[in-house]
Amino acid sequence: MGESLQITDTDWLSRLSEMPTPLPIVNDERLSSTLQMILDGERISVERGKMLFEKCTLTGLASLANMIKSARFGDYIFFNENLHINSTNICSLACRFCAFRKGPRSPDSYELSSTDFISRIAPFNDSIDEVHIVGGLHPDWTLENYTEIYKAIKNEFPSVSIKSLTAIEVKHLSSRSGLSIKEVLSSLKNSGLNSLPGGGAEILVDRVRNRICRGKETSDEYLSIHGKAHSLGIPTNCTMLFGTIESIEDRMVHLDRLRLQQDISGGFQCFVPYPFLPDNTRLPEANIASANEVIRMISISRIMLDNISHIKAYRMNIGDKIASIAINSGADDIDGTV
Repeated sequence: MGESLQITDTDWLSRLSEMPTPLPIVNDERLSSTLQMILDGERISVERGKMLFEKCTLTGLASLANMIKSARFGDYIFFNENLHINSTNICSLACRFCAFRKGPRSPDSYELSSTDFISRIAPFNDSIDEVHIVGGLHPDWTLENYTEIYKAIKNEFPSVSIKSLTAIEVKHLSSRSGLSIKEVLSSLKNSGLNSLPGGGAEILVDRVRNRICRGKETSDEYLSIHGKAHSLGIPTNCTMLFGTIESIEDRMVHLDRLRLQQDISGGFQCFVPYPFLPDNTRLPEANIASANEVIRMISISRIMLDNISHIKAYRMNIGDKIASIAINSGADDIDGTV
Protein backbone atom coordinates (compact mmCIF):
# COMPACT_ATOMS: atom_id res chain seq x y z
CA MET A 1 0.00 0.00 0.00
CA GLY A 2 2.70 2.48 -0.93
CA GLU A 3 4.94 2.31 2.14
CA SER A 4 7.99 2.41 -0.15
CA LEU A 5 6.84 5.82 -1.40
CA GLN A 6 6.58 7.52 1.99
CA ILE A 7 7.70 11.14 1.90
CA THR A 8 9.05 12.92 4.96
CA ASP A 9 7.06 15.84 6.40
CA THR A 10 9.69 18.32 5.23
CA ASP A 11 9.56 16.95 1.71
CA TRP A 12 5.80 17.15 1.26
CA LEU A 13 5.53 20.59 2.85
CA SER A 14 8.24 21.83 0.50
CA ARG A 15 6.36 20.40 -2.47
CA LEU A 16 3.12 21.93 -1.23
CA SER A 17 4.72 25.38 -1.01
CA GLU A 18 5.77 25.17 -4.66
CA MET A 19 2.34 24.23 -6.01
CA PRO A 20 0.07 26.77 -7.73
CA THR A 21 -2.92 27.52 -5.54
CA PRO A 22 -6.29 26.68 -7.19
CA LEU A 23 -8.81 29.52 -7.49
CA PRO A 24 -11.36 27.95 -5.08
CA ILE A 25 -8.71 28.29 -2.37
CA VAL A 26 -7.49 31.74 -3.43
CA ASN A 27 -11.07 33.03 -3.38
CA ASP A 28 -11.86 31.73 0.13
CA GLU A 29 -9.92 33.36 2.97
CA ARG A 30 -10.78 30.47 5.28
CA LEU A 31 -9.10 27.99 2.95
CA SER A 32 -6.16 30.21 1.99
CA SER A 33 -5.38 30.95 5.64
CA THR A 34 -5.66 27.22 6.42
CA LEU A 35 -3.17 26.47 3.65
CA GLN A 36 -0.78 29.02 5.13
CA MET A 37 -1.19 27.47 8.59
CA ILE A 38 -0.28 24.07 7.15
CA LEU A 39 2.78 25.52 5.40
CA ASP A 40 3.81 27.13 8.69
CA GLY A 41 3.62 23.76 10.43
CA GLU A 42 0.50 24.57 12.46
CA ARG A 43 -1.98 21.84 13.31
CA ILE A 44 -5.57 22.43 12.20
CA SER A 45 -7.73 22.60 15.32
CA VAL A 46 -11.02 20.83 15.97
CA GLU A 47 -12.79 24.19 15.80
CA ARG A 48 -11.25 25.15 12.47
CA GLY A 49 -11.88 21.70 11.05
CA LYS A 50 -15.56 22.00 11.96
CA MET A 51 -15.74 25.46 10.39
CA LEU A 52 -14.10 24.29 7.16
CA PHE A 53 -16.40 21.27 6.93
CA GLU A 54 -19.55 23.31 7.46
CA LYS A 55 -18.76 26.62 5.71
CA CYS A 56 -16.52 25.99 2.73
CA THR A 57 -17.64 24.93 -0.73
CA LEU A 58 -17.11 21.30 -1.62
CA THR A 59 -14.90 22.36 -4.53
CA GLY A 60 -12.70 24.47 -2.28
CA LEU A 61 -12.37 21.87 0.46
CA ALA A 62 -11.60 19.12 -2.05
CA SER A 63 -9.04 21.34 -3.82
CA LEU A 64 -7.07 21.92 -0.62
CA ALA A 65 -7.17 18.23 0.29
CA ASN A 66 -6.07 17.28 -3.22
CA MET A 67 -3.13 19.69 -3.01
CA ILE A 68 -1.96 17.98 0.18
CA LYS A 69 -2.43 14.51 -1.28
CA SER A 70 -0.54 15.48 -4.44
CA ALA A 71 2.28 17.02 -2.40
CA ARG A 72 2.64 13.74 -0.52
CA PHE A 73 2.25 11.23 -3.34
CA GLY A 74 2.12 13.00 -6.70
CA ASP A 75 -0.13 11.11 -9.10
CA TYR A 76 0.21 7.77 -7.29
CA ILE A 77 -2.93 6.00 -6.08
CA PHE A 78 -2.48 2.84 -4.03
CA PHE A 79 -4.39 -0.41 -3.77
CA ASN A 80 -3.59 -3.99 -2.90
CA GLU A 81 -4.56 -7.42 -4.18
CA ASN A 82 -6.55 -8.80 -1.28
CA LEU A 83 -9.12 -11.33 -0.15
CA HIS A 84 -11.68 -10.75 2.65
CA ILE A 85 -12.67 -13.71 4.84
CA ASN A 86 -14.95 -13.38 7.85
CA SER A 87 -13.95 -15.92 10.48
CA THR A 88 -17.40 -16.15 12.10
CA ASN A 89 -20.63 -14.18 12.26
CA ILE A 90 -21.47 -15.48 15.72
CA CYS A 91 -21.13 -12.59 18.14
CA SER A 92 -21.81 -12.06 21.82
CA LEU A 93 -22.64 -8.38 21.17
CA ALA A 94 -25.61 -6.91 19.30
CA CYS A 95 -24.58 -3.43 18.14
CA ARG A 96 -27.45 -1.33 16.82
CA PHE A 97 -25.68 -0.47 13.55
CA CYS A 98 -24.67 -4.07 12.76
CA ALA A 99 -26.36 -6.25 10.12
CA PHE A 100 -23.66 -8.95 10.23
CA ARG A 101 -24.05 -10.51 13.67
CA LYS A 102 -25.90 -13.79 14.27
CA GLY A 103 -26.63 -15.69 17.46
CA PRO A 104 -25.07 -19.14 17.91
CA ARG A 105 -28.41 -20.87 17.31
CA SER A 106 -29.23 -19.00 14.11
CA PRO A 107 -29.49 -21.22 11.01
CA ASP A 108 -27.37 -18.61 9.19
CA SER A 109 -24.50 -18.63 11.69
CA TYR A 110 -21.07 -20.04 10.76
CA GLU A 111 -17.54 -20.46 12.10
CA LEU A 112 -14.59 -21.29 9.87
CA SER A 113 -11.81 -23.74 10.68
CA SER A 114 -8.19 -23.39 9.62
CA THR A 115 -8.94 -25.92 6.85
CA ASP A 116 -11.77 -23.69 5.64
CA PHE A 117 -9.36 -20.76 5.42
CA ILE A 118 -6.85 -22.75 3.40
CA SER A 119 -9.51 -23.86 0.94
CA ARG A 120 -10.78 -20.28 0.49
CA ILE A 121 -7.33 -18.77 -0.03
CA ALA A 122 -5.98 -21.50 -2.34
CA PRO A 123 -7.82 -20.40 -5.54
CA PHE A 124 -6.39 -16.87 -5.16
CA ASN A 125 -2.90 -17.66 -3.90
CA ASP A 126 -1.19 -16.51 -7.10
CA SER A 127 -3.13 -13.24 -7.30
CA ILE A 128 -3.33 -11.83 -3.74
CA ASP A 129 -0.80 -10.35 -1.38
CA GLU A 130 -3.08 -9.92 1.65
CA VAL A 131 -5.90 -11.72 3.42
CA HIS A 132 -8.18 -9.54 5.56
CA ILE A 133 -9.79 -11.48 8.45
CA VAL A 134 -12.34 -10.11 10.91
CA GLY A 135 -15.46 -11.52 12.49
CA GLY A 136 -17.80 -11.60 15.45
CA LEU A 137 -16.91 -12.08 19.10
CA HIS A 138 -17.40 -15.82 19.26
CA PRO A 139 -18.37 -16.71 22.83
CA ASP A 140 -16.31 -19.92 22.81
CA TRP A 141 -13.22 -19.02 20.81
CA THR A 142 -9.95 -18.24 22.56
CA LEU A 143 -6.51 -17.12 21.43
CA GLU A 144 -5.65 -20.64 20.28
CA ASN A 145 -8.37 -20.61 17.62
CA TYR A 146 -6.70 -17.65 15.92
CA THR A 147 -3.09 -18.73 16.35
CA GLU A 148 -4.01 -22.06 14.75
CA ILE A 149 -5.61 -20.28 11.79
CA TYR A 150 -2.70 -17.87 11.28
CA LYS A 151 -0.07 -20.61 11.54
CA ALA A 152 -1.95 -22.72 9.02
CA ILE A 153 -2.18 -19.81 6.57
CA LYS A 154 1.51 -18.92 6.90
CA ASN A 155 2.56 -22.54 6.59
CA GLU A 156 0.61 -22.92 3.35
CA PHE A 157 0.99 -19.39 1.94
CA PRO A 158 4.09 -17.81 3.56
CA SER A 159 4.11 -14.71 1.34
CA VAL A 160 0.51 -13.69 2.09
CA SER A 161 0.19 -10.85 4.61
CA ILE A 162 -2.40 -11.41 7.34
CA LYS A 163 -4.37 -8.29 8.29
CA SER A 164 -6.75 -9.35 11.02
CA LEU A 165 -8.68 -8.50 14.19
CA THR A 166 -10.27 -5.27 15.31
CA ALA A 167 -9.53 -3.80 18.73
CA ILE A 168 -12.67 -5.29 20.28
CA GLU A 169 -11.70 -8.74 18.98
CA VAL A 170 -8.28 -8.36 20.62
CA LYS A 171 -9.94 -7.27 23.87
CA HIS A 172 -12.33 -10.24 23.65
CA LEU A 173 -9.42 -12.66 23.20
CA SER A 174 -7.61 -11.08 26.14
CA SER A 175 -10.66 -11.60 28.35
CA ARG A 176 -11.33 -15.14 27.10
CA SER A 177 -7.68 -16.21 27.41
CA GLY A 178 -6.81 -14.51 30.70
CA LEU A 179 -3.85 -12.73 29.12
CA SER A 180 -2.91 -9.06 28.81
CA ILE A 181 -3.52 -7.18 25.56
CA LYS A 182 0.24 -7.16 24.86
CA GLU A 183 0.54 -10.87 25.53
CA VAL A 184 -2.32 -11.60 23.13
CA LEU A 185 -0.88 -9.35 20.41
CA SER A 186 2.61 -10.80 20.84
CA SER A 187 1.28 -14.35 20.51
CA LEU A 188 -0.75 -13.42 17.43
CA LYS A 189 2.27 -11.75 15.84
CA ASN A 190 4.41 -14.82 16.51
CA SER A 191 1.78 -17.00 14.84
CA GLY A 192 1.73 -14.89 11.66
CA LEU A 193 -0.35 -11.74 12.21
CA ASN A 194 1.13 -8.84 10.21
CA SER A 195 -1.23 -5.91 10.87
CA LEU A 196 -4.59 -4.84 12.32
CA PRO A 197 -7.30 -3.47 9.99
CA GLY A 198 -8.53 -0.78 12.38
CA GLY A 199 -12.27 -1.39 12.26
CA GLY A 200 -14.46 -0.68 15.27
CA ALA A 201 -13.38 2.88 15.99
CA GLU A 202 -16.89 4.05 15.01
CA ILE A 203 -16.79 7.51 16.67
CA LEU A 204 -14.22 7.99 19.43
CA VAL A 205 -16.69 9.83 21.66
CA ASP A 206 -18.13 7.60 24.36
CA ARG A 207 -21.48 9.39 24.46
CA VAL A 208 -22.00 8.26 20.86
CA ARG A 209 -20.55 4.79 21.41
CA ASN A 210 -22.91 4.18 24.33
CA ARG A 211 -25.81 4.72 21.96
CA ILE A 212 -24.69 2.86 18.83
CA CYS A 213 -22.39 0.10 20.14
CA ARG A 214 -22.81 -0.28 23.89
CA GLY A 215 -20.62 -3.10 25.19
CA LYS A 216 -17.74 -2.53 22.80
CA GLU A 217 -14.43 -1.11 23.90
CA THR A 218 -14.30 2.52 25.04
CA SER A 219 -12.60 5.22 23.00
CA ASP A 220 -9.57 5.08 25.29
CA GLU A 221 -9.40 1.30 24.99
CA TYR A 222 -9.50 1.44 21.19
CA LEU A 223 -6.58 3.85 21.13
CA SER A 224 -4.67 1.97 23.82
CA ILE A 225 -4.96 -1.38 22.01
CA HIS A 226 -3.65 0.18 18.80
CA GLY A 227 -0.87 1.86 20.74
CA LYS A 228 0.16 -1.48 22.24
CA ALA A 229 0.16 -3.04 18.77
CA HIS A 230 2.41 -0.24 17.52
CA SER A 231 4.80 -0.79 20.43
CA LEU A 232 5.20 -4.41 19.30
CA GLY A 233 5.93 -3.40 15.71
CA ILE A 234 2.45 -4.30 14.44
CA PRO A 235 1.21 -1.54 12.09
CA THR A 236 -2.51 -0.78 12.05
CA ASN A 237 -5.13 1.14 10.16
CA CYS A 238 -7.65 3.38 11.89
CA THR A 239 -11.24 4.06 10.88
CA MET A 240 -14.34 6.21 11.37
CA LEU A 241 -17.97 5.20 10.93
CA PHE A 242 -19.91 8.41 10.30
CA GLY A 243 -23.52 9.22 9.57
CA THR A 244 -25.16 7.70 12.65
CA ILE A 245 -26.01 10.05 15.52
CA GLU A 246 -22.74 11.94 15.90
CA SER A 247 -22.27 15.65 15.36
CA ILE A 248 -19.73 17.27 13.02
CA GLU A 249 -17.76 18.31 16.11
CA ASP A 250 -17.70 14.66 17.27
CA ARG A 251 -16.09 13.74 13.95
CA MET A 252 -13.42 16.40 14.36
CA VAL A 253 -12.73 15.23 17.92
CA HIS A 254 -12.33 11.72 16.52
CA LEU A 255 -9.72 12.92 14.00
CA ASP A 256 -7.90 14.83 16.72
CA ARG A 257 -7.77 11.79 19.00
CA LEU A 258 -6.32 9.66 16.21
CA ARG A 259 -3.53 12.11 15.41
CA LEU A 260 -2.71 12.54 19.11
CA GLN A 261 -2.35 8.76 19.41
CA GLN A 262 -0.20 8.81 16.28
CA ASP A 263 2.03 11.41 17.94
CA ILE A 264 2.60 8.90 20.74
CA SER A 265 2.87 5.53 19.01
CA GLY A 266 3.32 6.27 15.29
CA GLY A 267 1.93 3.03 13.90
CA PHE A 268 -1.21 4.11 12.02
CA GLN A 269 -0.50 3.60 8.33
CA CYS A 270 -3.90 4.48 6.85
CA PHE A 271 -7.16 6.21 7.88
CA VAL A 272 -10.41 4.73 6.55
CA PRO A 273 -13.54 6.93 6.85
CA TYR A 274 -16.76 5.23 5.74
CA PRO A 275 -20.44 6.16 5.98
CA PHE A 276 -23.05 4.18 7.88
CA LEU A 277 -25.25 2.02 5.64
CA PRO A 278 -28.68 1.46 7.26
CA ASP A 279 -29.80 -1.78 5.62
CA ASN A 280 -31.05 -4.34 8.17
CA THR A 281 -29.81 -2.34 11.16
CA ARG A 282 -31.57 -0.89 14.21
CA LEU A 283 -30.71 2.80 14.19
CA PRO A 284 -33.74 4.68 12.81
CA GLU A 285 -32.47 8.04 14.09
CA ALA A 286 -29.29 7.86 11.99
CA ASN A 287 -28.39 10.93 9.90
CA ILE A 288 -27.39 9.15 6.69
CA ALA A 289 -24.45 10.79 4.92
CA SER A 290 -24.93 12.10 1.37
CA ALA A 291 -22.30 11.75 -1.38
CA ASN A 292 -21.40 15.42 -0.78
CA GLU A 293 -20.81 14.67 2.89
CA VAL A 294 -18.70 11.60 2.12
CA ILE A 295 -16.34 13.68 -0.02
CA ARG A 296 -16.25 16.44 2.59
CA MET A 297 -15.31 13.88 5.24
CA ILE A 298 -12.52 12.43 3.16
CA SER A 299 -11.23 15.92 2.33
CA ILE A 300 -11.23 17.21 5.91
CA SER A 301 -9.53 13.99 7.03
CA ARG A 302 -6.63 14.68 4.65
CA ILE A 303 -6.42 18.28 5.87
CA MET A 304 -6.45 17.46 9.59
CA LEU A 305 -4.51 14.17 9.77
CA ASP A 306 -1.09 15.68 9.28
CA ASN A 307 0.76 12.66 10.70
CA ILE A 308 -1.12 9.74 9.10
CA SER A 309 0.21 9.08 5.62
CA HIS A 310 -2.64 7.46 3.73
CA ILE A 311 -6.37 8.24 3.40
CA LYS A 312 -8.53 5.47 1.98
CA ALA A 313 -11.53 5.87 -0.30
CA TYR A 314 -13.20 2.64 0.83
CA ARG A 315 -14.73 1.63 -2.47
CA MET A 316 -16.48 -1.44 -1.03
CA ASN A 317 -18.58 0.94 1.07
CA ILE A 318 -18.91 4.14 -0.96
CA GLY A 319 -18.89 2.61 -4.45
CA ASP A 320 -16.48 3.12 -7.33
CA LYS A 321 -18.09 6.32 -8.63
CA ILE A 322 -17.77 8.23 -5.36
CA ALA A 323 -14.35 6.68 -4.79
CA SER A 324 -13.19 8.06 -8.14
CA ILE A 325 -14.17 11.55 -6.95
CA ALA A 326 -12.51 10.93 -3.58
CA ILE A 327 -9.08 10.27 -5.11
CA ASN A 328 -9.21 13.83 -6.46
CA SER A 329 -10.36 15.10 -3.07
CA GLY A 330 -7.63 13.96 -0.70
CA ALA A 331 -7.69 10.15 -0.81
CA ASP A 332 -4.66 8.28 -2.16
CA ASP A 333 -5.75 4.69 -1.43
CA ILE A 334 -8.69 2.99 -3.16
CA ASP A 335 -8.76 -0.18 -0.97
CA GLY A 336 -8.21 -3.55 -2.64
CA THR A 337 -9.43 -5.84 -5.35
CA VAL A 338 -11.35 -7.87 -2.73
